[in-house]
Amino acid sequence: MNDETWPTTDQPERLRDRIAAELTRTRRRSALLTEAVDDADLMRQHSPIMSPLVWDLAHVGNQEELWLVRDVGGREPVRRDIDDLYDAFKQPRRDRPSLPLLPPGEARDYLLTVRDKVFDLLGRVRFDDRPLTAGGFAFGMIVQHEQQHDETMLATHQLRAGPPVLAAPPPPAAARPVTGEVLIPAGPFTMGTSTDPWALDNERPAHQVDLPAYLIDAAPVTNGQFLEFLAAGGYDDRRWWSAAGWEHRRAADLTAPMHWHRDGANWVCRRFGRYSPVVPDEPVVHVGYHEAEAYAAWAGKRLPTEAEWEKAARWDPATGRSRRYPWGDADPGPERANLGQRHLTPAPVGAYPAGASPLGVHQLIGDVWEWTASPFRGYPGFTAFPYREYSEVFFGDAYRVLRGGSFGTDAAACRGTFRNWDLPIRRQIFSGFRCARDPGPDEVSA
Repeated sequence: MNDETWPTTDQPERLRDRIAAELTRTRRRSALLTEAVDDADLMRQHSPIMSPLVWDLAHVGNQEELWLVRDVGGREPVRRDIDDLYDAFKQPRRDRPSLPLLPPGEARDYLLTVRDKVFDLLGRVRFDDRPLTAGGFAFGMIVQHEQQHDETMLATHQLRAGPPVLAAPPPPAAARPVTGEVLIPAGPFTMGTSTDPWALDNERPAHQVDLPAYLIDAAPVTNGQFLEFLAAGGYDDRRWWSAAGWEHRRAADLTAPMHWHRDGANWVCRRFGRYSPVVPDEPVVHVGYHEAEAYAAWAGKRLPTEAEWEKAARWDPATGRSRRYPWGDADPGPERANLGQRHLTPAPVGAYPAGASPLGVHQLIGDVWEWTASPFRGYPGFTAFPYREYSEVFFGDAYRVLRGGSFGTDAAACRGTFRNWDLPIRRQIFSGFRCARDPGPDEVSA
């Protein structure tokens, strides 16, 4: 899916075929995640900060009904009686297990009914210049919404107790070592987009940002590097932590990344019900913003701003153009990025040389969401669309922006402009980071 090959409004049949394929592919993933466990497991809440899997399943169907069947299609409701049950803003996650949720069989039947109506609508809809239908936006929004919940369900699987139920082949090995930093020259670049047909409101509009020169890590921080921080007593040294970070570290008794455990003198991690040694050259995952910030301070660096991350990921020094991905505008494939739950772990750094940026920054897309130093705010000229609750209600200092996607993120919901956000304390997401720093005069001139 890219600006050059994406079907246009003048190619309605190609656009219909692409949308149908994306809807079908996404539903297969939802089915895989929910059919991997029995009905009791689907109804169970595995963490107070996560929904029961069956709530996520019915919720994606309800959103599909609201936006496609009712809004775009103008059809009568399928199940108006469940709208409040699956309203994420009316029902806090901790309370969802006590709601009269649709049981798994009924939820699946509901999704089938809604999808039949959506495919009927897709065969007749006009992709005109209305904001919801231009470029198939409303269908793309629903694909991305379901894929985002699929990643949330994958995170729930990581939190659930019991024997493993998910499997995937290991990621590729490193093609070559990737270390050090990359200098990003000073100057302007285009941040965000005004042309990507499925870009969401917080990615818009495109605007110029002028940055001074900076250095950014060529790869995400690895487990091996983070182990050095642990060995140096980083979790116990107040110097490296912000006031809020230190308070949370003490209150939550943080001593290592989430899912890490001591095994004698070594560290092991639990991945989807299986225990394995911590792999030194994999990007560290399941760390919160406060841990990332503390590591960066210990290393004599800082976290990159969101603009710095995006320039490193999109700016082409040969043309001055901002590309859709680090490698160009072509869709992500298995040779370029670890996306789409093809693997159940980050890949070692250096595993995707074909996905590197022109300046040599690796694995900006996939593997781990990367914390940035930036709070979540709208771009200049931001307009909420099609509803404030997607982005605008979260703007402010409470949330930090994450970029780049993870091994659990689908390509439909990941691009160089895509913005994720979460609370700094969150660690259940597939989050890691890389560092940046300001260069010295001799480094800029070099």
